[in-house]
Amino acid sequence: MNEKKMKASRKWQTLFFVLLIIGMTLSSSAITGFNIFHGLATLPKAGTWMFSNLLINQESLERLPTILEKLLETILMSIAATTTGTAVAFLLSLMGSKTTGTSKVFGVLARFVASASRNIPVVAWALILLLSFGQNSMTGYLALFVGSVGFLTRAFIESIDEASQSSVEALRATGATYFQIIFKAVVPQCLPQMISWILFMIETNIRSATLVGILTGTGIGYAFDLYYKTMNYNAVALVTFSIILAVIVIELMSNHIRKVII
Repeated sequence: MNEKKMKASRKWQTLFFVLLIIGMTLSSSAITGFNIFHGLATLPKAGTWMFSNLLINQESLERLPTILEKLLETILMSIAATTTGTAVAFLLSLMGSKTTGTSKVFGVLARFVASASRNIPVVAWALILLLSFGQNSMTGYLALFVGSVGFLTRAFIESIDEASQSSVEALRATGATYFQIIFKAVVPQCLPQMISWILFMIETNIRSATLVGILTGTGIGYAFDLYYKTMNYNAVALVTFSIILAVIVIELMSNHIRKVII
């Protein structure tokens, strides 16, 4: 009887949440004036337009060297922002972790910095920094850097807190210094997870850098924006294909590295 009651209760809960989601969707559509059925009806036309206009032709292939140059700039900027952000995030995570933290004040400060930089979108950071640094690569780099610091600090803190305490306590019992505990007990345990998070951050930054580049006038985002505004849709298609291919290749490489280290 108890099992039947539990199953019936789960069914009613599931039905309630489904109806709640449907109700929220319809309410949001009514408030914003968005017609869901009209949007679905326009999908065939949109698909037809895309397949008829976003085609790679010989003229667009002539722009491939320029596109690849901009794509390389985006990839290098993403890697640079991630690697430098990793160094700062590692220091903040040591202060913010319960295992390695030495002061509650510094711990709260580290978590606050991580939360503030993580919860503000990268695009918003790009717009904020745009006012100070203008449209250049430095603005894009700093926007990705700040976002990387926030995300990696949170990830590193969780990795350190999940590490085994036995080796840490053993080194403390022998009178080891703070940095000996960090680099001989904490880092060896957390390093595989940290590398995995760093690789994930590089993938994320490459995707974000495309949108940031539109705002800062740099990288592959600038090329996309330029060709789109001049209605050169064939070049837009090549840019889009290049971004997708680059992200897939980097993701495959990251997955292979993860399998090796974990």
